[in-house]
Amino acid sequence: MAFELPSLPFAEDALEPHMSAKTLSFHHGKHHKAYVDKTNDLVKDTDLEGKSLEEVISAAASDSSKQGLFNQSAQIWNHSFFWNCLSPDGGGQPDGDVAKAIDDAFGSYDKFAEEFKAKAVAQFGSGWAWLVKKNGGAVEIVTTANADTPLVHDGMTALLTCDVWEHAYYLDFQNRRPDFVQSFLDNLANWDFVNKNYSEG
Repeated sequence: MAFELPSLPFAEDALEPHMSAKTLSFHHGKHHKAYVDKTNDLVKDTDLEGKSLEEVISAAASDSSKQGLFNQSAQIWNHSFFWNCLSPDGGGQPDGDVAKAIDDAFGSYDKFAEEFKAKAVAQFGSGWAWLVKKNGGAVEIVTTANADTPLVHDGMTALLTCDVWEHAYYLDFQNRRPDFVQSFLDNLANWDFVNKNYSEG
């Protein structure tokens, strides 16, 4: 079966004023859909047709001749994950196991937020800022360029991500990436989803 564009877990206007319906219309309806369409084109009539998205990403990551397929398929996964990291009721400090893990790793939520923002803003060009769980349960902030994803890095489970490709924020924030990342942390980060990832990862 061909890959399909997943629905957003909220209405297009549900995140306003922090993320506009116009941004989501373009980001989800145009960019994310294009990754889905291109992945379907690239796997058609190959031995990867009919495989799961994770299987396609893994196979493409280990074969340099499939860099184009990796870029497209990993971006499907990254974006699908990102939408779930957003919530109309999100932002602020987490609770539960993730709150403790953040305190253990960074000393406080404020220190975590400061480091997450700094690394997200410093990511050169296009990419992603992630909170990941390492083997043993400790959490860490990492950034990846372009389509790279924790999914293909051993011992790393994605918990939270912020998309810092310009198309994620330019309509709402123009070139003000620091303001976008701060708004993501303050108003949108879905800590319920993060705690679920932490407990299952």
